[in-house]
Amino acid sequence: MKASVIRKSHFNAAHRLHNRKWSEEKNQEVFGLCNNANYHGHNYELEVKLTGEIDPETGYVYDMKLLANLIKMEIEERFDHKNLNLDVPDFIDLIPSAENISVVIYDILRQKIESEFDLSIKLWETPRNCVEYPAKI
Repeated sequence: MKASVIRKSHFNAAHRLHNRKWSEEKNQEVFGLCNNANYHGHNYELEVKLTGEIDPETGYVYDMKLLANLIKMEIEERFDHKNLNLDVPDFIDLIPSAENISVVIYDILRQKIESEFDLSIKLWETPRNCVEYPAKI
């Protein structure tokens, strides 16, 4: 019997959406306020969803305490109160859009969570804007 478990998390981070290959004018046209040279920040809300078989011995799909610790160590400590463009190596050559942040988080956690579990990430950049990865088609 399969079920899904979801762990919510939170981190605050600053970023700037800027493509170094483009002119300042094009960056401003495409990214607007998000291209602020002095950066801007968000209070990100993260949902990590694991789907798998319910273990008959524990009743768990996945131990939520282990998942919470994994998210804290691998994601919160890496991103919280950081300037993503300057402080997080993952974004040296990658624009830290919500979409790209979601993919990076997924890739980090996918390496740590057994492949028997389906993993998906939902990242809320604002209360009205979120990204889900991988996309459900």
